Amino acid sequence: MSAKPEWADKDYYADLGVSSSASTSEIKHAYRKLARENHPDANPDNPEALEKFKKAAEAYDVLSDENERKEYDDFKAMLRRGGGFGRAGGAGFPGGFRQTHGAQDFDLSDLFGNAGQTGSGGFGDIFSGVFNRGGGAGHAARPTRGADVETEITLEFREAAKGSTIPLQLSGEAPCTTCHGSGSKTGHTTTCTQCNGTGFSSENRGSFGFSAPCQNCGSTGQTVTDPCQTCNGTGTVHRTRSITVRIPAGVIDGQKVRLAGQGEAGPNGTPAGDLFVSVHVKPDAVFSRKGDDLEITVPVSFAELALGDTITVPTLDSPVRVKVPAGTPDGRTLRVRNRGIPTRGGKAGDLLVTVQVKVPSNLDAAASSALRSYAQAEKDSGFNPRAGWAGDTTRN
Repeated sequence: MSAKPEWADKDYYADLGVSSSASTSEIKHAYRKLARENHPDANPDNPEALEKFKKAAEAYDVLSDENERKEYDDFKAMLRRGGGFGRAGGAGFPGGFRQTHGAQDFDLSDLFGNAGQTGSGGFGDIFSGVFNRGGGAGHAARPTRGADVETEITLEFREAAKGSTIPLQLSGEAPCTTCHGSGSKTGHTTTCTQCNGTGFSSENRGSFGFSAPCQNCGSTGQTVTDPCQTCNGTGTVHRTRSITVRIPAGVIDGQKVRLAGQGEAGPNGTPAGDLFVSVHVKPDAVFSRKGDDLEITVPVSFAELALGDTITVPTLDSPVRVKVPAGTPDGRTLRVRNRGIPTRGGKAGDLLVTVQVKVPSNLDAAASSALRSYAQAEKDSGFNPRAGWAGDTTRN
């Protein structure tokens, strides 16, 4: 495995705000959104935005490449199973390993190819037996954080555009209320006597020194001597809980919102996982959107376009008055600044108003007479609506 050592401390999915099951298009969309929001040109003298921009770029470089993403996923999966660099400094094998003879440690992962990956046979199985004292997968180290949770919600168009607060009910592991998540009756833990609180056990085998997660404490370095009877010492119980989720303004259909620390509780007081909320947005009968701009088509009369007028159009908030200049053609789009989708920083997109002539289906005698008089006057003035259209076209 060609996994890079720095990957051990990275969470590229969290940096982009997507789940590990995100599609390529979701990853691309999340990166573009973060890059646009945190670009140095848009955030001068803002070190926090610059750091987010760099993290998003680094995460996208890895996750947008199919091969690198697979290597990264395999590598992180190995770490969750109890692998990593450990105290011995190796990479690509659970627990890590190093050469004990000579002045310099060296990485053997390239020598053994994909030995750190799961599967039957190969060096991965050989070394896992050494690290687990001959045990199987059931002896893997306990996780250092709770599981991520994914759920879905459906919003009305205007709720998504303006932002909304949604109550959710989630079922899963939550902190035990009896022991407050510690797993201990008294709330106290003791230092593991087998690893002396390091979380790793070590042993030498021939020319190599091996470091593996301590099986006695699950690599936490602490043990519970008086287990809580409610949670049997795990610190978590399965229950349904209610939370309130704030969906930011401007969320689009299919977007995932990440809420850090709102996933399942971790064992024995370790951090909770994250909650990923997939948002579905219903179409609206009046509005549509183009980026951060709102689009609306407004019916108007011929007279309003020909003579000019001021019309009232709806927005996400209160209606606004829009001036239609005299001689406005059918289908023209008028722009109203800052009445579109709210964005971060207090700004908003624009409202794009397209005017569309509505032809009356029935006219009374007076209206018909007036319209005929107008039509004759229009002819007398020399106006030809088809002049220059489809070659030499006559009025008739």
